[in-house]
Amino acid sequence: MEDLEDMATQVSESPSVIGGKSKVGLESHGLTPTGVVHWNLSPAQLYEKALERGEGRIAHMGAFTAVTAPHTGRSPNDKYTVRDAASESSVDWGEVNVPLSEEHFRALRDDVLEFLGGQDLFVRDARVGSHPEHGLSVRVITHKAWHNLFAYNMFLRLSPEELDGFEPEFTVLHAPGFTADPEKHGTNSGTAIAVSFAERQIVVAGSNYAGEIKKSIFSVMNFMLPDQGVLPMHCSANVGPDGDVALFFGLSGTGKTTLSADPDRGLIGDDEHGWGRDGVFNFEGGCYAKTIRLSEAGEPEIYQATQMFGTILENVILDEDTREIDFDDGSITENTRASYPIDYIPNAVIPGRAGHPKNVVFLTADAFGVLPPISKLTPEQAMYHFLSGYTAKVAGTERGITEPKATFSSCFGAPFLPRHPSVYAEMLGEHLENHRANVWLVNTGWTGGGYGVGERMKLSHTRTMVSAALAGELADTATETDPIFGLEVPAEVAGVPTEVLRPRQTWADGAAYDKAAGELAAMFRANFQRFEEQVPASVKEAGPR
Repeated sequence: MEDLEDMATQVSESPSVIGGKSKVGLESHGLTPTGVVHWNLSPAQLYEKALERGEGRIAHMGAFTAVTAPHTGRSPNDKYTVRDAASESSVDWGEVNVPLSEEHFRALRDDVLEFLGGQDLFVRDARVGSHPEHGLSVRVITHKAWHNLFAYNMFLRLSPEELDGFEPEFTVLHAPGFTADPEKHGTNSGTAIAVSFAERQIVVAGSNYAGEIKKSIFSVMNFMLPDQGVLPMHCSANVGPDGDVALFFGLSGTGKTTLSADPDRGLIGDDEHGWGRDGVFNFEGGCYAKTIRLSEAGEPEIYQATQMFGTILENVILDEDTREIDFDDGSITENTRASYPIDYIPNAVIPGRAGHPKNVVFLTADAFGVLPPISKLTPEQAMYHFLSGYTAKVAGTERGITEPKATFSSCFGAPFLPRHPSVYAEMLGEHLENHRANVWLVNTGWTGGGYGVGERMKLSHTRTMVSAALAGELADTATETDPIFGLEVPAEVAGVPTEVLRPRQTWADGAAYDKAAGELAAMFRANFQRFEEQVPASVKEAGPR
């Protein structure tokens, strides 16, 4: 008790530094904190601090829960890239990569630094990228204990020896309690996520949604790695007992985490990877899984992770008496999330590295309900659908999305790609050719009708089809060509009703299906016009009829 009293006295008189072995101060970041600086605290210590500060509650079985409202998803309209000599000629400027002037960024950064300087701070030193030659040392500075725990879960954790003398290559200044000034800072609102490649800094202001931390660093990796000959990918990855690697591309809500968490295969990672000359490697040290309607029967590995100490649950509803979690309740948002270290999954591959992929799966949540549940793509079709990136934005994943909305997101990750999509597509095409990987298009969206009429594809059916593809069981299966989309669809898959493989047969009204399919095909063609001058005619012709 005397030690605690002495510490309290010290805090009241001058700034103090607690925890960790890093010797590098915050002065190099322009910070002169007046409060306590907590360095690299353990999860237990961060729990204590977060609860003490009223940042959240403990759920039944020990997970930490936080509410991030009103920001319950990413804020794509508040994301900026500083336009300067380091980015001018390399960034694909437009709606995704919105420019911010150097002057506005510095004004924002300086005001955030002043704000953080008056707070107790939590510093996390970590690494992104499990490959020894293609990683990034990252420092996250935040005034919320639970956000520091999120960084601990999601990035690669360092040993005490690695922390000693740690120097960051990129820094995240995380200030959810700070409100940006559009007139002064050049932003659209009080929320801002701004990256400066020249300053090697990211500023996050005005949003408690923890996903902004990891996705901003993902964008940095997507900018830097192509120059190193590495393809950065928005995908999950797993590996079979024989060493066969599979990649699962898709936006949030399409099933990347769910399908890669296979008890019969090792989990390399659930969201962000690089593909280099010696294979695939995970960027992260954790998983960030959607939990809406999560069940122990349907997704046992993920469910078990949500019951463990150290896991963070965002925007879930708790029973007020028992603190048990109601995963079916989406009253705050459909985008409820769980953040946990990857080793909470029993068959996680540590470190997250494996060989070259044998199978690549493109996941789409088709809101029209007309795409086949699985089809094998030719090399030309693979390039067409990778550049198209068709899916549906699932409710709650982004602010303002309340129901699935058809969208085209190049490379299945356009919001996170600083460079032109063709840069990533060309690299993928080379890898697919060099390593002769099979490519599959899998619809995890609707069947029997579009959203509001049909129903979501059964997870059990999707698992069965994907497992058959990865096991090579569909290699010699007869196929039928979809008359509208030109896709080769297996005539049968053991364990899946044949009508499920033929979308038109699942609709009560065939004419309504034809109309919906024709409308989606037209959307594909209209979207692909922007790539027509950059791809061979064979790729352009690989799309819908």
